[in-house]
Amino acid sequence: MRRWLRDLLKELRYYPSALLGGSIILIMLVLSVLVPIWIPYPEAVRLWRGGEEVWYRLPRQVPPAWVNWFRREKLAGTLIFSTRDQPSLKRSQPAGEGRRIETEFVFDYPYDTFPQELVLYIWARFREKAPFLTATWKTPDGRSLRIMELRAEGMKQGFRFAQDRRLLQRLQGVPPEEALFSVPEATPPRVLKGTYRLRVEAVTFEPDSDVDVEFVAYGQVYGWAGTDRYRRDLGVALLWGFPVAMAFGLLGSVGTTLIAMWLAAVGVWFRGWVDELIQRLVEIFSIIPFLPVLILVGTLYSRSLVVILGVAIILSVFSITIKNYRAIFLQIRELPYIEAAQAYGAGSGRIILRYLLPRVLPLVIPNLVIGVPSFVFLEASLAVLGLGDPVLPTWGKVLDEAIFSGSLLQGSYYWVLEPALLLMVAGLSFSTVGFALDRVFNPRLREI
Repeated sequence: MRRWLRDLLKELRYYPSALLGGSIILIMLVLSVLVPIWIPYPEAVRLWRGGEEVWYRLPRQVPPAWVNWFRREKLAGTLIFSTRDQPSLKRSQPAGEGRRIETEFVFDYPYDTFPQELVLYIWARFREKAPFLTATWKTPDGRSLRIMELRAEGMKQGFRFAQDRRLLQRLQGVPPEEALFSVPEATPPRVLKGTYRLRVEAVTFEPDSDVDVEFVAYGQVYGWAGTDRYRRDLGVALLWGFPVAMAFGLLGSVGTTLIAMWLAAVGVWFRGWVDELIQRLVEIFSIIPFLPVLILVGTLYSRSLVVILGVAIILSVFSITIKNYRAIFLQIRELPYIEAAQAYGAGSGRIILRYLLPRVLPLVIPNLVIGVPSFVFLEASLAVLGLGDPVLPTWGKVLDEAIFSGSLLQGSYYWVLEPALLLMVAGLSFSTVGFALDRVFNPRLREI
């Protein structure tokens, strides 16, 4: 076995595209193993199905951060500061029956564009008397502006700068995202870079009352994959697409190829009504439309990936490839070593498994590898049609969400291009390796 693998690698080194494709496949297989460890299935489902209560810190529908590599003007990144994550930012001192809690967020703003949105989240714990909060904004050039004056209303409260009427009046109708970060009286508006300060003061009226605040300046880029209209990190779906695509593609291709090969060998060996039954089933299934049947199953029965994969394998097993394998097995059946095996009393099962099937494995392996992309694209196609798994994030599900939301019309090309690129890379990698293996195992192609 080791010698066979060593000889195979020696042959493949003459095909650089196959080496590149094999390296990509190896990376995808490693990610398929590691991703479920990094992000367990229940956590992936929770994140993908979660709304803004899970993703409230992320900007809405923004491209990945690496787009700034190709831009002269750098898009704003997301800034997050929270006393819940950094209690040291909060200072308190007694004040009457309660406390005075002071928090100051100091940050640099080096970007060339304004933030998408500014929000101050407040977590207040009290019994009867609600704390009172004020917030002051200080710019790098020394200007100071009162931002907020409010009484806490509950456990969690969000103060959105752009929705406060009093703040808009102070800013003369200019959106806060622009007014608070711009050079005074600049036309057109220009970002004032430097160090900003947001000072939040809270006064409590009960001994055990407490207040935590979190400031989020939502940027115009985020992460390595961007976000969608629900603020979800697309990286979660793209990463989980690797194990789903590899499992669906490999199980589908391996299952279809091995079962079809075994059925062809059984039919050739036993002949008679067994062979006739298999051939009639092949002829029947060859006229059954493949995709419409899967659509009916997904619409009327179940959209589970396991069910869809099982039906796809059944429909693919009884395909015309059984006749191709049958033609090969008919020739092998007449070889002298098959007669010798019968002479020393080998049973039908042993002859099929030890003498018939191994002879066609070199020809089957390339077809097995080439068949993986068809199942990967099948899962993505069903997801785009709205028949994918409703809970599991996949590449096809990302495409479905992007098409449904009209992301292309809104200029969010990354939302479509990222999963589409991964699908194309996966398909191209398996295809190049499969074609190279076909040339290695098929002497006729090697001579061309």
